[in-house]
Amino acid sequence: MTGGREGTDRPAHLLNAAPARPGSRILGVGAYRPARLVPNSEVADAIRSSDDWIRRRSGIATRRHAAPDETVVEMAAAASLKALAQAGVAPETVDAVLLASMSHLEQSPPAAPRVAHRVGALAAGAVDIGAACAGFVHALATADSLIRSGNAGHVLVVGAERMTDIVDPTDRGTAFLFGDGAGAVVVGPADAPGIGPVVWGAEGDRHTAIAHCAPWPGQATPGPARTVPTLRMDGPAVFRWAVATVPGAARAALAAAGVTAHDLAAFVPHQANLRIIDASASALGLPDHVAVARDVVHTANTSAASVPLAMEELLARGAVPSRGLALLVGFGAGLSYAAQVVVLP
Repeated sequence: MTGGREGTDRPAHLLNAAPARPGSRILGVGAYRPARLVPNSEVADAIRSSDDWIRRRSGIATRRHAAPDETVVEMAAAASLKALAQAGVAPETVDAVLLASMSHLEQSPPAAPRVAHRVGALAAGAVDIGAACAGFVHALATADSLIRSGNAGHVLVVGAERMTDIVDPTDRGTAFLFGDGAGAVVVGPADAPGIGPVVWGAEGDRHTAIAHCAPWPGQATPGPARTVPTLRMDGPAVFRWAVATVPGAARAALAAAGVTAHDLAAFVPHQANLRIIDASASALGLPDHVAVARDVVHTANTSAASVPLAMEELLARGAVPSRGLALLVGFGAGLSYAAQVVVLP
């Protein structure tokens, strides 16, 4: 006799579970790019550089800079409304809004509830996700799990950034790399998996490779010593890490989804740097028919917004077929990465 009820590993009450679904898929994609187009010539002088140097180092020719009224919330909402319209999904049927951003400057309140309100998803749960440049892919994996578990019917996944708020325009290592914008997708239920298993990871021992130059409490320091935290990056170290990590994560995501590179219609990595994109595509041995997203050339690095923006750009110009397979890879500060194969809308 053990005393008490028999079988102590058995719960006292069995809880109901939401009815599971066989899969989820992306139903629509939307993008918001600020109106102001900024060429390399406009940022080069402040970092003692040139258009040629910036192109050779990053492949970037232009980027977008947000106006004062183009906030993280407003850009996210604009991209979301486009995604909802393309998906044919009414905002009031959205059960969750997941917003990935590293440039929303308010620690509280989070931005996602305001985005949900702006688009009319008034009954949705709304959560900010902080995984920097890998944030959108993390959020997409979370949306897939919410839908397949039965805990959500439709999920709005957004990446939105005002990187110009957190980058020092005189820092030669970062000023030319980043831009502003937002991208969004609507994820809904499907009869078969339309979002493959996520392959993700983090290497926290390398957290200093991409980090702010000071903690946010520095903002409270009065007087001329006041420090405004801005992003700093060890470019060579990040480049080496990315070209070593991205192909491995990509191959693992292909294997987890049960497909090969030859089955792909598109490769959509985080738009960090054209050299990283091209090196990763080469390492994967992608066949000629696979469209490689190179939105970085005209949009620069928009952190969590870069994967949905690049995906939307490929779809908008007809570079990939509807229902084709795309391999998505996000990577960045943390250091963190995530990859998955998706069926395009």
